Amino acid sequence: MKIAVGFKAYSGWAALVAIGFAGGDVQLIDRRRIELVDPDDAEWAKQPYHAADELPPPEARRLLERAIKAAHRVAAREMRALVEWSRKTGHEITGCAVLVGSPMPDWTVDQIRSVHVRMHKAEGVLFPQALAVGVADCRLRLVEIAEKDLQADAGELKTTARLGKSAGPPWGKDQKNAALAAMRIDHAR
Repeated sequence: MKIAVGFKAYSGWAALVAIGFAGGDVQLIDRRRIELVDPDDAEWAKQPYHAADELPPPEARRLLERAIKAAHRVAAREMRALVEWSRKTGHEITGCAVLVGSPMPDWTVDQIRSVHVRMHKAEGVLFPQALAVGVADCRLRLVEIAEKDLQADAGELKTTARLGKSAGPPWGKDQKNAALAAMRIDHAR
């Protein structure tokens, strides 16, 4: 079956929802949480800009470089696992939709660290960006969708409610939005 995968990232993890298309009907294929940081690094890597806040600038930059590389590495590993799962279950991934926030200004690390809200912004960009890198590493089609632009019509809301009912809890806003993002993939490809 052709499937599309939607992702809604948070600090250190993401909601993954895979939907399939059979006879014009949308089906829930998979729904899970994926981690975007290694367990041994989770304490600091979920909010690396906050972890670097009190460090001297050179140490802060090194920690952030390490965190970004690690997030990209873990996301790529999760994407490879998704591709392998897809292959084993006989599904063809037509694309991956990653919900993203507004783009980051071209701030330096020091400029980010100087204003607390910028650290939140940078961490909010880090994990969707890591997912996008992982998707690209696996040569899957990437569709980035600005979360603020994610609108659902009545039919899509009904579909996400039906998917959630079939999935059971948890089916919160993150899963609903990941499912809506997946619905934006052109499945004919």
